[in-house]
Amino acid sequence: MIRKAKLVVALIALQGAGLASAADLVSVYREALVSDAQFASARSAYLAGREKIVQGKAGLLPQITANASWNYTNLDAKFINGGFPGAGGQRDFPTRAYGVQLTQPLYRPQNYETFEQSKLQAQVAEIQLNAAAQDLMVRVSQGYFDVLLARANLAFIRSQKTAIAEQLAQAKRNFIVGTATITDTNDAQARFDLSTAQEVAALNELEVKNRALAAIIGKSPGPLALPVEPIVLSGPDPVDMNTWVGQAELTSLQVELQRASVEIAKREVNKQKGGHMPTLDAVASYNDTRANASTFGFGSEVRQTVIGLQASLPIYLGGSVDSRVREAVANKSRAENDLEQARRTAVLNTQQAYLGVTSGLAQGKALEQALQSSLVSLDSTKVGRDVGVRTSVDVLNAQQQVANARRDLAKARYDTILAQLKLKQAVGRLTVEDLEAVNRLLKHEGE
Repeated sequence: MIRKAKLVVALIALQGAGLASAADLVSVYREALVSDAQFASARSAYLAGREKIVQGKAGLLPQITANASWNYTNLDAKFINGGFPGAGGQRDFPTRAYGVQLTQPLYRPQNYETFEQSKLQAQVAEIQLNAAAQDLMVRVSQGYFDVLLARANLAFIRSQKTAIAEQLAQAKRNFIVGTATITDTNDAQARFDLSTAQEVAALNELEVKNRALAAIIGKSPGPLALPVEPIVLSGPDPVDMNTWVGQAELTSLQVELQRASVEIAKREVNKQKGGHMPTLDAVASYNDTRANASTFGFGSEVRQTVIGLQASLPIYLGGSVDSRVREAVANKSRAENDLEQARRTAVLNTQQAYLGVTSGLAQGKALEQALQSSLVSLDSTKVGRDVGVRTSVDVLNAQQQVANARRDLAKARYDTILAQLKLKQAVGRLTVEDLEAVNRLLKHEGE
C-alpha cells in the first residue's frame, strides 16, 4: 500500500507541474496525465472508490433521524348512549408533532462484513488507478516511438526518392546523347514512381501515428526528441527470467486486483450467511406531540422518551437468504478462477516482455553490424561505379540496403525500449523514474 500511495502522490505532483511544449517522452506523459480521457476516467473512479470506506463504516455508526409533522383536523363526532361531558361535536384544531430517534448497531454481522468489503473496494480502486497510470506510460511510449519510427521511415524514403530522381535525370541525359538505352530510363522511371507511392504511404502512416498520439495528449505532437547516438540499451536486471516471473505472480497489478476481488467475494459469502443471524441495536427516542383538541373535547401535549434494546431474529424469509449464499459461493469460485487466470496472464506477459528485451538487444547488435556492412558495401559500389565495373542501379540498390538497415535498426531499438517498459509493467513496478531513464536516451534538436 505504501508503494501505491507514493505513486498516487507522484501522479498528483506531475499533474501540477508546468506543461511545456511536448518535446520529449516525460513532457508528453505530463500532457497525457491532464488530457487523456481514459486516465481521467480511472482517476474519477479512484475518487469514487475511496468513498466506499465512508459508506461501509456508516453501517457501524449511530443513525440519528428527526421527524416533524403539522396537521389540521376538521372533526365532527357524535357519541351514542352517553359519553364524556363536552365530548363529540364539531370543531377544527391543529396538531403538531416532532421527535428524534437514535439507533446504535451493537451486533450486525452483515454491516461488519460490508465495512470490511468497503476497505477492499477502496483498495481495488487504488490498484486500478495505478494500473491505469502504468498503462498510460506504455501507451504514451508506444505512441511516441511510433511517431519517431514513422518520421524516420518517411525520411529514408524521401532520401531514396531524391537519389532515384537524380538517377532518372542522368538516365534521360544519357539517352539523349546516346550513351544509354531507353531501358535504363524506363527502369529509373519505374523506381521513381514506386518511391513516390511509398512516400504517399509513409505520409499517411505518419499522419495516423500523429493522430494516435494526439488522441492521448489532446493536441498534435510537435518536434520530438530523438535517440542519442550511440545509444546504449541495458538488459533485464535481474537477468534470470524465472525471477521476473516469480515477481509477476506476487506483484502484478492484475494479480493484486483479482486477489482483492477474491477477498471481497469471501466477505460477501460471510455477509449473506449473516442473513440468518440475529441483530441487536441500542435505541433511544424522544417525541413531543401537541393537539389543541380531540374527539373527547380536550387538548393534550405528550412528551415521551424511550431508551432500550431492540433485537431481531429472522425465522423464514422465503428461502432468499440461502439463495443469496449459494450465489455468493458461486461468485467466490469465479473470482478464484479469475485470479488463476490473472496469474497465468501475468506470467505470459512477463515472459513475452523479457524475451522481447533479450531478443531486441541481440537483434539490435546484429543490425548495427548489418548497417556497418551496408555502408562499406555502398562505398565499394560507388568506387566500382566510378571505375566502370558497377552501375548507378547498383549504387541505388546499395543505398536502399543502407536505408532499410537504418530503419530496421531504429525499429529494433524502439521495440526493445518498449519491451523494457512492458516488462516493468508486467510485474507492477513501472514508475515515472523508468520513463525518465528512457528520456535520458533522447536528445533535443541542436543538443
